[in-house]
Amino acid sequence: MADNNWKKKLPIGIDDFCKIRTEGFYYVDKTAMIRDLLNSWGEVNLFTRPRRFGKSLNMSMLKAFLEIGCDKSLFDGLEISKETQLCEKYMGQFPVISISLKTVHEDNYKLAENELCTIIANEALRFPFLATSEKLTDTDRKRYGQLTKVDESLKSAFAMSKATITSSLKTLSQLLEKYYGQKVIILIDEYDVPLAKANERNYYGEMINLIRNMLDAALKSNQSLYFAVMTGCLRVSKESIFTGLNNPKMYSLLDAECDEYFGFTDIEVRRMLEYYGLSEYYDTTKEWYDGYRIANAYVYNPWDVINWCNQLNTNPDKKPKSYWKNSSGNEEVKRFIRRMGNGVTKAQIERLVSGETVQKTIEEQLTYNTMYDNIENMWSLLFTTGYLTPSEMPEGNLARLKIPNNEVRDIFSEFILELFEEKVAEDGTLVAEFCSALKNGDTADVERVFMKGMGKTISIRDTAVRKEFKESFYHGLILGIMFFKSDWGVTSNRESGDGYYDIQIEIEEEEIGIVIEVKYAEGGDLDAACAEALDQINKNNYTAELKEDDMHKILKYGIACYKKQCKVVLERESF
Repeated sequence: MADNNWKKKLPIGIDDFCKIRTEGFYYVDKTAMIRDLLNSWGEVNLFTRPRRFGKSLNMSMLKAFLEIGCDKSLFDGLEISKETQLCEKYMGQFPVISISLKTVHEDNYKLAENELCTIIANEALRFPFLATSEKLTDTDRKRYGQLTKVDESLKSAFAMSKATITSSLKTLSQLLEKYYGQKVIILIDEYDVPLAKANERNYYGEMINLIRNMLDAALKSNQSLYFAVMTGCLRVSKESIFTGLNNPKMYSLLDAECDEYFGFTDIEVRRMLEYYGLSEYYDTTKEWYDGYRIANAYVYNPWDVINWCNQLNTNPDKKPKSYWKNSSGNEEVKRFIRRMGNGVTKAQIERLVSGETVQKTIEEQLTYNTMYDNIENMWSLLFTTGYLTPSEMPEGNLARLKIPNNEVRDIFSEFILELFEEKVAEDGTLVAEFCSALKNGDTADVERVFMKGMGKTISIRDTAVRKEFKESFYHGLILGIMFFKSDWGVTSNRESGDGYYDIQIEIEEEEIGIVIEVKYAEGGDLDAACAEALDQINKNNYTAELKEDDMHKILKYGIACYKKQCKVVLERESF
């Protein structure tokens, strides 16, 4: 491991381009996107990408490059600096309006409208000279005042009528054009977050009318607009929100233009790992965080890679985990899993979790209020939000979808196990039968009851997915049953002896200790897998903690699983 004390800091949670470039943070150069965006040209451009894929940072980069008064040194040595003519024409030449709607996620429409007012007012306040400029008329200055007016009854909140909100971006761009004598660039980050939250909280109709009218005014009938860029997670259908607009130029997950600028490419990840002296972790990084296909580019989730590198810098022995999962409620996957048996077959989910593909028709234009209405929409939603990715470039809208990596597979597994626990809770006899058989050393009954439980959920196919994942999945099924045995001391993946056991149980009143090692039987050889499990228990002395805790009767179980089959073997010790 290299000494990283002198290395650049990792920009965890920082999406401000200027801050990254001036305060010593590591930056993955995406400035070539500026060249490709300007050369391909669209008056209104929409990028749709999953969350945490660098949308906000790229919008900050665009603002830093285009805005009048920009610090040109920020781009020294970056890819865009090689484009001399383009830099002369565009760099620092435009007034820029830049807003992010990611914070418009309130519980009701009025609060959401107030938050939108605050966002627009704060952006308008970046140009205080408009309040007094002689280049503007009295009427113009009054219009500016309407954008920054404080509601005295709310003390700190900004107050705008609905008409003022609707016309706000257009008004501000008109005033800026008058002041600078130059048309305006409008950047709107996370344009669809207010719609997603409004749909969750039952004020979708009001919010979509407001956003639609605001975008129509700013992006269609606005003679002060030079060009605009928007980002979001979903391409909300034209009929729903873009009815008044000419079709925006789309940069979706299926469009090859600018396909590698959101997410880290393989070479970018290799360079980052090498820079921090972490090259030995390349294979693990790839298995966990790579695998997303955006048109012709394969990319890693940047949020994960940055957090993973930071974790390794502080503790190189740490295991990879899902950082992306913890940044969202993952409602899309939860709802999908709950459709199992009602539009989604177990076989489809089994193929996905096992690393195989499922062929589906993708509809990229969705509406938030109908995206869960049918299973076809839900497949498309999982694709657009990054939980599924094409295994190859789709033919038209027909795509072979797969889970991209271990992290997302872990997310699917978590919610499959959560649903399994719910089904176990509904069947009170399952827990009682399983625990009774386990305590009494009745291997035949342990097998019978566990296979009965496995019938309630999916199985794992014998595919290229790593053995560790398969074992973890069946390990989770056993824990899902044990979870309801509240009077037993159940622990998992803790150190004892010379290693980490899978599951340990202490039944204190009866001084019974149980240790379980779970194996996946590659090729279906259950006997060999059971023997391996018991050998691991004995070789690593997993019973050491049980003995220290005065468990006088110890049961050592080797449990082997293959699809929906299992075999259980037992060794006993008494003290």
